[in-house]
Amino acid sequence: MNFKGILLTFLLSIPLSSAENSMLGYWLTSESIVHVKKCEEKLCATIEHIFVDEGIDPETIKDENNRDKSLRNRSLIGINLLDDFIYENSTELNNGRIYDPNRGRFFKSNLYLLETGELKVEGCLLRLCQHVLWQELEVSIDSDGNRAATLKKIII
Repeated sequence: MNFKGILLTFLLSIPLSSAENSMLGYWLTSESIVHVKKCEEKLCATIEHIFVDEGIDPETIKDENNRDKSLRNRSLIGINLLDDFIYENSTELNNGRIYDPNRGRFFKSNLYLLETGELKVEGCLLRLCQHVLWQELEVSIDSDGNRAATLKKIII
């Protein structure tokens, strides 16, 4: 099964959730699908799926780079990437933290909902910042209960 097949298979199994001009919803990253939602008064972003080679169970991908040795054996599926972001229905949230599983640590972070519909996720160390763009996924259910998913906006 190729990348698109894996993506569509996964997306057909997730619940419907999307809000216009909101950071809430499902997002396609370069390595995973992340569900951004409100968790009490804060924003959280849990990894729902990791893209891996065919034949590898995504649940077996561990948080092996975590600085906390006691967490290195947990699956990356289900972990929360965001910390300290107070939830506001805004296009910009600052002064939170984001966990980078590749480096096994948190970085200061800012989130920006761009006019293109992408989520700019910025991580900073000291005053040096880098960002990645997440693309929003739209999930719909037809009258028969069948689910379909597409990128909300295709950026070329």
